[in-house]
Amino acid sequence: MEFLIIVGVIVVLAIIAGIYLWATYNSLVTLNVRVDEAWSDITVQLKRRADLLPNLIEAVKGYAAHEKQVFESVTKARAETLSAGSPAEASVAENHMQSALKSIFAVAEAYPQLQASQNFLQLQGELVDTEDKIQASRRFYNGGVRELNVKIKQFPNTLFVRGLGFTERDFFEVADAAAIAEPPRVQF
Repeated sequence: MEFLIIVGVIVVLAIIAGIYLWATYNSLVTLNVRVDEAWSDITVQLKRRADLLPNLIEAVKGYAAHEKQVFESVTKARAETLSAGSPAEASVAENHMQSALKSIFAVAEAYPQLQASQNFLQLQGELVDTEDKIQASRRFYNGGVRELNVKIKQFPNTLFVRGLGFTERDFFEVADAAAIAEPPRVQF
């Protein structure tokens, strides 16, 4: 009889451990997919912004033909943004893009007739909207990374999750936080 009780307790403990491992694995898979989805959202918004920039540049070019360096820096920043493959690369590209956008809006401020152009105003509005979406996507991504990293670091998960192939993810951090604190604006 004692033997059956011991075997029963061992079987119940094994079932509990199995259920815990199953639930933990599934929650980590869910969090991992959520982080991948959030990163995808960031790249979609960065691509949208990169697609808007040539139109904005064309709208400004007619008024500021001599500001060649500004347009070259925006084009270079756009290419860098499109080629970023990791949060760290995207962070560096984000710093360069913010600097380039400030330059192009400074050029726009020098030309009052450009500020009155309907095309320019529409492009500017879309760019500000995109910047807001990038910021929201970045927050969603970092929230997902936080949840995943916490789950991986929690005890007893930390004892076995790395063996299941789960690793901590990097946050989307920008070296110059002041550069992205708010979307670029044109002051009228």
